[in-house]
Amino acid sequence: MKKISLKILGIILLIVVVIQSNMVFATSTTDLKNEQNANNKKINEVQSDLEEVKAQKSETVKQVEELSTQIDSYQSQIDELDNQIAELNTKIQNSQQKLNKAQEDYTKQQELLDARLVATYEAGETSYLDVILASESITDLISNYYLVTELATNDSELLEGIQKQKEEVEQAKKQLEDSKQELSTSKASKQSVATQLQNTKQEKNKQIEQLSGEEKELQSKIEELNQANRSIDSKIKAMQAQIEAAKKQSVASGNANVISKPSSSGFIKPVNSYVTTGMYYKSGQYHGAVDFGAGGINGAPVHAVADGIVVTAEALTYSYGNYIIIAHYNGLYTLYAHGQAGSIAVSAGQTVKQGQQIMRVGSTGNSTGPHLHFEVRVSPGLYANRVNPMNYL
Repeated sequence: MKKISLKILGIILLIVVVIQSNMVFATSTTDLKNEQNANNKKINEVQSDLEEVKAQKSETVKQVEELSTQIDSYQSQIDELDNQIAELNTKIQNSQQKLNKAQEDYTKQQELLDARLVATYEAGETSYLDVILASESITDLISNYYLVTELATNDSELLEGIQKQKEEVEQAKKQLEDSKQELSTSKASKQSVATQLQNTKQEKNKQIEQLSGEEKELQSKIEELNQANRSIDSKIKAMQAQIEAAKKQSVASGNANVISKPSSSGFIKPVNSYVTTGMYYKSGQYHGAVDFGAGGINGAPVHAVADGIVVTAEALTYSYGNYIIIAHYNGLYTLYAHGQAGSIAVSAGQTVKQGQQIMRVGSTGNSTGPHLHFEVRVSPGLYANRVNPMNYL
């Protein structure tokens, strides 16, 4: 009868271990799942930002393409104006050559006329009369008179013709110069607009580069969050494997007490000291924990208050500083904070025993002096689930 009772007791304890193991896994994975959900929310937010950046980039690229088309159009017009100006320069050069030739002809003819007038003046007013009187016959007289008359008329008409041609060439040259000036002004205006468009295009290209950088940064954040989720999945699988291994070990040994099952009031003190600050500070502000901070506590060993699995073991430069969270088999969580730098002796996923040293008392993070900040949390072990540790010590 006694053997049967012990056997039944062993079976009951084994069932309790299995249930508690599942409870630890459930409460531990709850935190991880909550973290995954938070990551997924962030992924959606970042993805939304990424889509907005892509839309802005696409619109800016479209604007750059439109600016390029306008710049090409203006450049084409500028090239055409350059061709017209080149043609006008050629015409102006030709006109200048004609003008120079007309000026040269006019000058030569004027010099001949002036020479003839001088000669006539020096010979006296009877010069033409002498020519006529020197005629030997009536026919010769008429011929000489006609020649003298024609010579004077031709001189006058030639000078007038050359002067008219000179004026026409000068007028044509002036018109060409005016046209060239108009084209040059138009070209300068178009070049100014083209320069403004080019500057705008450069600014848009800078915006594209900036948006591309933001796009890469956001994509990197999404990948980091996805990587964090994959890491969480790995942690959950590892925790599940660890729980299953603990179950098998208990079954194989036939003794459920291989995994300690302390009650909620079975915690030991985490450090050999006494409480100096309770759930509320002297100011009345809520503390949510107790502090062990007696003199000489610096460097004292910190112990796990009960068997469990380490959920977190991190070293921060702020807040908790060096801290550890342990999930216990009774569904509770304990947190140990402000540990001495470099003193953390456990890692996430590790199984710990009651009384095992996990770190040393220090003053890292948001701390004004060496002490142990100790919290107890109920499932699912979040910051909002803190309860009075004195109920369990």
